[in-house]
Amino acid sequence: MRYPEVRRDGTVETIHGEAIADPYRWLEDGESDQTRAFIEAQNAFAEPILAQLPARAAFRERLTALLTAPTRGCPWVRGGRVFAWHRDGQNQPVLVVADSVDELEGARVLLDPNALSADGTVAVTMASVSPDGALLAYGAADGGSDWRTIRVRDVATGEDLDDELRWTKWNSAVWLPGDRAFTYWAYDAPTGDALTDEMGAGFLMRHDVGTGPADDAVLFHLPDEPRRFARHWPRDDEWFVLSTDTGSSSGNDLAVRRHDEPADALRQLVTGHEQEWNAVGIRDGRLYAVTDDGAPRYRLAAFDLATGEESTVVAEHPEDVLLDAALTASGLVLEYSHDASHRMQLADSDGALGDAVPLGADVSITGSEASARSDVVLAETQSFVDRGTRHVVEVDGGRLVAHRTLPTPGPEAPAAATERIRVVSSDGATVLAFVVRPDVVDRMPLDDDPRPTLIWGYGGFNIPMNPGFRAVLAAWVAAGGVLVVPNLRGGGEFGSAWHKGGTKERKQQVFDDLYAVAERLIDAGITTPAQLALHGRSNGGLLAGAALTQRPELWAAVLPGVGVLDMLRFHRFTIGWAWASDYGDPDEAESFAYLRAYSPLHNVRDGVAYPPTLITTGDHDDRVVPAHSFKFAAALQRAQVASGSDAPVLLSIDTRAGHGMGKPVDAAALEFADQLAFAAHHTGLEVNALEPDALAVDALAVSGAEPAATEAGR
Repeated sequence: MRYPEVRRDGTVETIHGEAIADPYRWLEDGESDQTRAFIEAQNAFAEPILAQLPARAAFRERLTALLTAPTRGCPWVRGGRVFAWHRDGQNQPVLVVADSVDELEGARVLLDPNALSADGTVAVTMASVSPDGALLAYGAADGGSDWRTIRVRDVATGEDLDDELRWTKWNSAVWLPGDRAFTYWAYDAPTGDALTDEMGAGFLMRHDVGTGPADDAVLFHLPDEPRRFARHWPRDDEWFVLSTDTGSSSGNDLAVRRHDEPADALRQLVTGHEQEWNAVGIRDGRLYAVTDDGAPRYRLAAFDLATGEESTVVAEHPEDVLLDAALTASGLVLEYSHDASHRMQLADSDGALGDAVPLGADVSITGSEASARSDVVLAETQSFVDRGTRHVVEVDGGRLVAHRTLPTPGPEAPAAATERIRVVSSDGATVLAFVVRPDVVDRMPLDDDPRPTLIWGYGGFNIPMNPGFRAVLAAWVAAGGVLVVPNLRGGGEFGSAWHKGGTKERKQQVFDDLYAVAERLIDAGITTPAQLALHGRSNGGLLAGAALTQRPELWAAVLPGVGVLDMLRFHRFTIGWAWASDYGDPDEAESFAYLRAYSPLHNVRDGVAYPPTLITTGDHDDRVVPAHSFKFAAALQRAQVASGSDAPVLLSIDTRAGHGMGKPVDAAALEFADQLAFAAHHTGLEVNALEPDALAVDALAVSGAEPAATEAGR
């Protein structure tokens, strides 16, 4: 391999007494001529190699079929109108509006993101309808950026009003009493590079529809505490609830005041930012919140807003994790995680448990809608073989009155064989993993022979890896490969203790959990090191990078996507500092020591032969800036040359994409096809083109979807 020449300079920084060489720091300037030349050279080197992969065309064909198959999002109701996101082959889903859930098919299109740009790269990343159903506040992001511009649309006419709010991020618009004003989170306009520079203190703002942004009122701003987020939620006509936090997965505080009281009249309910308090609704003067305070599997608490007294409504479950709760007109809806799959249970207002809602086995609840003004609950589930099922549930307190599903157009998903394996990790803890194999692909029947296998991992920020649809993984299983989705420490599958067990100085445990799963797959004869590929995105890209540098012998191929790979400088770009809640702060000596020990960039070793590697990123990624991938690829290519290995190390950069949100179908199909074809080639998976009629039915769904953007930008 004759890799592109990449300049190394003598940059060295002394951090906590250790001299850290950073010869590729110049690649952090994403707009420099030198960095643009680097991008062009890397793409020019990688593209011919990727184009020759035998399965590239077949995977692109299969992925296009999966990505264009009809999808239907969970409906929600505002002011007697029903809204939902529908996709029927478009690059971006469209927002439709109807008078009832049974009239959604063929409903009027209220917002078509595909019409917002010629190339389909403008995505709608936030949509909030006023409670009376009259106005839509929506946020549009360009080229995959987290930055978005909020506009307001008249639901009746479908026309935009004059409102335009720029430099906003994270929070959804939350409507205030009267339904003609909302809150949003914004920043000062960047004075430097909007894609890389660390952001200052944010503002929680109030916008009155029909006024200019200069007239918006500041509800929260702490210039001396720039690393503080604030969110107004839940919406209530009497009470203003303010949640504040300091990072992506840190605890949060709660404060309240009545809307007619001045901004400085806030009364603190929780302080310290130590536990999570997910406020879900207010009824009869009580604020309900899901918390891990004294309950690592979470409980439902309530605050008496007159006195501030807190009490338990639903106690911690002895086995399952309480994920969420919502108010209905007559009771409560509870969402639990059991063995990394979801279930729904009803309760009365005092917390007495009632009926279970039969959503199916091995499913994730991917969307739900409940209101304290209605006894109808709407939900969407996905499973390993289901792109999405919408549920209409009628309740009476804790009693299930009726349950039905809405039909979804498109092919029925085929069966897949799914099992859970339990693995003992390095510290003796048991780690679960889903193993998904094709059950109906006649060209690849199940047997006991080792098979090409893809592990999709994450392990961070309290985010669970549950059953759910993701086209890139679906295509792998449909082509005859085995998929493994492990529930690693750091994730949210088993409560806050499981999450915290993979954070900060315990982060190495996440990697050890992964190795235990990989070794079990090999020992059980499911696969071999020559047939095992590893893929992960974002924090999962960190997982892949660490596994590549720590255990290169385990993998036939590694695919880090938009990964956090420089653990000594991640906090210096855009929102990276918020990740210190999981990773620790490199500016602190104790954190530096363990971050330095596993940082993928700083553990690339000359003379080590690394497995075939495909690193992917977007040059507009303003969450995990592409410099992470640029520097890691340059270091890895140099080490590979020194080792004499001809295993390729490729860097593929999408020059019109960010962290992944809103990517057009054609661009997504190409990126995923490159990743899967690379993994297939190096694991020995033979992939044939689909028969024409199979394209309409080959829509296998599997788990591992990365969650969308959150307030903290993880």
